[in-house]
Amino acid sequence: MPDEPIRQARTSSTATDILPAGACDAHLHIFGPAHKFPFAPERTYTPADASFEMMRDMHARLGIQRGVIVQPNCHGFDMSATLDALQRGEGRYRAVALVPADVGRAELERLDKAGVRGVRFNIMPHLGDSATPQDMASMAARIADLGWHLCIHTQGTSLPELLPVLKALPVPYIIDHMGRVDASQGIHGEAFQTILALRGSSGAWVKISGADRLSGGHAPYRQGRDFMRVLLDAMPEQLLWGTDWPHPNVAGAVPDDMALLDFFLDLCPQQELREQILVHNPQTLYRFEQAFPTGEIS
Repeated sequence: MPDEPIRQARTSSTATDILPAGACDAHLHIFGPAHKFPFAPERTYTPADASFEMMRDMHARLGIQRGVIVQPNCHGFDMSATLDALQRGEGRYRAVALVPADVGRAELERLDKAGVRGVRFNIMPHLGDSATPQDMASMAARIADLGWHLCIHTQGTSLPELLPVLKALPVPYIIDHMGRVDASQGIHGEAFQTILALRGSSGAWVKISGADRLSGGHAPYRQGRDFMRVLLDAMPEQLLWGTDWPHPNVAGAVPDDMALLDFFLDLCPQQELREQILVHNPQTLYRFEQAFPTGEIS
């Protein structure tokens, strides 16, 4: 199939005329500001500040009204920056936590009340996480009655072995960034085919984020296009979309978030499917209120 044209990124917030009401950015991070929320001493990278105010402004530019803040490795188990953003977001945001294996029930309930809806496992060499299937099973047992899920950030090579473990757990799970598969293997590669086999699997979700990562950071991210298109065709009721703002540890130039939104909109022109992926799916998983807040947040 010949390459399809990718629109140039908009410079104004015309997305508000295109996106369905209550559209959600289901994957982003808050970093600092470090003078207020210091980074963890054991972190494996040190990012520039990416504050609540910066996130709010980015979403206003895109026309996004909801978001899911994924706790970053650089803040470790200290959830202060994320919890501050949840409080200031006035119901517009949910979060996914990093928590120690021995986290207590009282802490989980505190996080749930604040808007946390899941626990992330970073099974990535550069992030220094060595989580085992037993770790995931133990955490799943702790969070099942809260209605939480596991968020899995891993490389595609580990997916064929990992997914049977996840399917056996008593909680939903999300595969971040389309599994970060090796794009050179194409859509018929083993890892991506393992993801496609999740079609119709109860509790299985995939984030169609990270097209820039699959493309080695090279705009307009054509290597990521086929993967996203196949997932949109195969399992839209199991998909979530996110910017991955502010794009930590990316190769190449930091992507423009409006361009990434356009990338998704080009591949998903049907308004009904946009609403499914941007509104209904995250509302189901993160338990947003049916009516979304209006007006600006401070």
